[in-house]
Amino acid sequence: MGEIKLLDCTLRDGGYVNDWNFGHNNLVSIFERLVDAGVDMIEVGFLDDRRPFDINRSIMPDTDCVRKIYGDLEKKQAIIVGMIDYGTCDIKNIKPCEESFLDAIRVIFKKHLREEAMAYCAELKKLGYKVFAQLVSVTSYEDEEMMDLIRIANEVKPYAVSMVDTYGLMHQNNLKHYFDLLNENLLPEIGIGYHAHNNFQMGYANCIEMLSQKTERMLLVDGTIYGMGKSAGNAPIELIAMHLNDRYGKNYHISQFLEAIDSNIMNFYTPATWGYNMFFYLAASNDCHPNYVSDLMDKRTLSVKSINEILGKLQGEKKLLYDKNYIEQLYKEYQDIDVDDKADIEGLKKAFEGRKVLLVGPGLNIKRQDAVIKEYIEKNHPIVVSVNFVAKEFDTDYIFLSNSKRYVQLATLLSRKPEELKVIATSNVTKTSGKFEYTLKYSTLLDEEAEIIDNSFIMLLKVMKRIGVGEVALAGFDGYIGDTKQNYINPDMEYNFNEEQAEALNQYVAEVLKVIKNEIKMEFITDSLYI
Repeated sequence: MGEIKLLDCTLRDGGYVNDWNFGHNNLVSIFERLVDAGVDMIEVGFLDDRRPFDINRSIMPDTDCVRKIYGDLEKKQAIIVGMIDYGTCDIKNIKPCEESFLDAIRVIFKKHLREEAMAYCAELKKLGYKVFAQLVSVTSYEDEEMMDLIRIANEVKPYAVSMVDTYGLMHQNNLKHYFDLLNENLLPEIGIGYHAHNNFQMGYANCIEMLSQKTERMLLVDGTIYGMGKSAGNAPIELIAMHLNDRYGKNYHISQFLEAIDSNIMNFYTPATWGYNMFFYLAASNDCHPNYVSDLMDKRTLSVKSINEILGKLQGEKKLLYDKNYIEQLYKEYQDIDVDDKADIEGLKKAFEGRKVLLVGPGLNIKRQDAVIKEYIEKNHPIVVSVNFVAKEFDTDYIFLSNSKRYVQLATLLSRKPEELKVIATSNVTKTSGKFEYTLKYSTLLDEEAEIIDNSFIMLLKVMKRIGVGEVALAGFDGYIGDTKQNYINPDMEYNFNEEQAEALNQYVAEVLKVIKNEIKMEFITDSLYI
């Protein structure tokens, strides 16, 4: 059995949580506890010449700055490591190893940059460092690409080649597949490492699997204190160390990790909170970049089912190479479910012909000014249409549904009152069973030039225009207030807007209303920030 080494990368990967702003006292305290715990290698941060030096942050422009933060501390047995994302730190910023506090440097790179990145590794090796080649998103490598990487590595002879499960996609079968490719073809003096992420809750289990492989070469596993790290977090180093103590005769001092959790790490756990959750599960289960998930969730219009279906349409290299324009196109294609809505438009024209119309939004003024609304209804007997919600304060004739997520929230109520509430739905909203009374083509109601192309209020006004309604009363369209203040009558409908975002939304709606009022007369009977 070859040598087993444990590497802690809390101060580097954990920095994604807090922009590497641990504070100098925490940097020193974490470093000293890791040394006293007996960790074999400690990764102290990123080398990135785009960032200015800050003694409180573990992201540094050059090797001299590493010494400024950690230089007075005792390394003892630990190998001190820095990391470079290839292309972010010029070789001129790296002093020779004998002049540096660092003993080793890890270089992360995507597969299409392997030739250039490995040449950079060779330059670092000439400076005297132990050099690690870190294969970003290792699960994206085809076998031929991996064999080409191995060919280059055998020429450069890095200290180790590490499988980096960037998006937490690995299970034991593909971990073993990539391990076998590396183990059978790398020169015996090159170690093999593994860096886990926890999107599938597999980080710790995969580390155990990695350590169980039969080989005479050095094996290296990464972990972070309490799993602190990017996205779903990493394999918790305290668990790996415990396993190594129990099964491989190591003597890591677990109490030091626990003290660090209590004294240093919990300060950052809230509100950042890393670890397994549905967001990262969706990304991992679709083998895709997490930014695609966040983009779709930020739409605030999609059910989880819809998000999953759109992610399932991602193809090829684009799945892990994030492209905002690509996901926007898939979103529009998914939302633009083609329907022939001529008959439904005609049906609505007949139903609304000659009637006054009251459109009701979900703002707080529904409750605050309910007497005004009730008085208007009693006097005018209008058709009442609510937007993506049902008011408790008065009866509603129609509900306009343009948002799959809102439909999920309303599904139970709608199933209990099928005769009382008629539904006008846009074609992106799919009923759980059967059909809605009216379904309108989604794409005809969008504002393609807007940041939010499917504002439900604007879409409903466009529906009124299409069915020939020339005058509407408006209630509950309050506008948005930022900084987590309540915007909606139903707290379950709330979004998080800062003041700048809220003002931009209000301005957008106000500008559109100026145009629409030339075709539809509008009377706000409750207070609104739009006017």
